[in-house]
Amino acid sequence: MQISGKEVKQLAFLSRLDLTADDLTICTKSLNAILGYLTVLGELDTGAIKPALHVRPIKNILREDSLQPGLGREQALANGPEVEEGAFVVPRIV
Repeated sequence: MQISGKEVKQLAFLSRLDLTADDLTICTKSLNAILGYLTVLGELDTGAIKPALHVRPIKNILREDSLQPGLGREQALANGPEVEEGAFVVPRIV
């Protein structure tokens, strides 16, 4: 599969890149080289290789949930710049 200069120009436009004519030529050659490598990889016989979701075996790494005491009102409000009647005072936004 080959990519044309017109397609690279469209991709540059969508990517908000301002490419000169030289840059456009270089990018077209580079992208075609990458697509050439992918073609070679596509020709490999991988029928005997078992599919893998991860390179390394993984397990659930999440910790168990446990009930822990929360902050009291005084602790939660301690770092507020201004507190009034048990709540933070913030500027009025209408």
